Amino acid sequence: MPERRPIVEGWFTTPTDDTPPALIGTRCTGSGTYFFPPERVASRAPGFHDSALEEVELSRTGRLWSYTDAQYQPPEPYVPVTDPHEPFCIAAVELTEERIVVMGQVVAGVGVDDLRIGMEMELVVDTLDTTTGDDGEVVEHLVWKWRPVDQGGAS
Repeated sequence: MPERRPIVEGWFTTPTDDTPPALIGTRCTGSGTYFFPPERVASRAPGFHDSALEEVELSRTGRLWSYTDAQYQPPEPYVPVTDPHEPFCIAAVELTEERIVVMGQVVAGVGVDDLRIGMEMELVVDTLDTTTGDDGEVVEHLVWKWRPVDQGGAS
């Protein structure tokens, strides 16, 4: 069984039998402003540069704010998963509690005709790619994606 690793450490948790995945953000303790990706240096909230930042798990659901499809293959560092390129959707989702918009790819099988502004979306974790190192170690790289809630199921 391959080792499963987030493609970007510290940006999301991986699901377990007991807990679903979550994006990891930071919250400015002075202003209450949320940031994703997590801000590690200083708050970007105007007037709160010196405020402490706390790491928080962000909402796992939100409303579809905007979307598009990638008809072209993005440039590096994008890792192609098919040859030739197969278009996929990208969604901007406004998180339920934090009211910030987070972009991400939409799960395979969901196209622009399946999406509607305002529909509820949920965070899932999916395989981006699998690599084998020189030592034979197999690593499954994970990435967060969005899925319409009405598609159900856990990831």
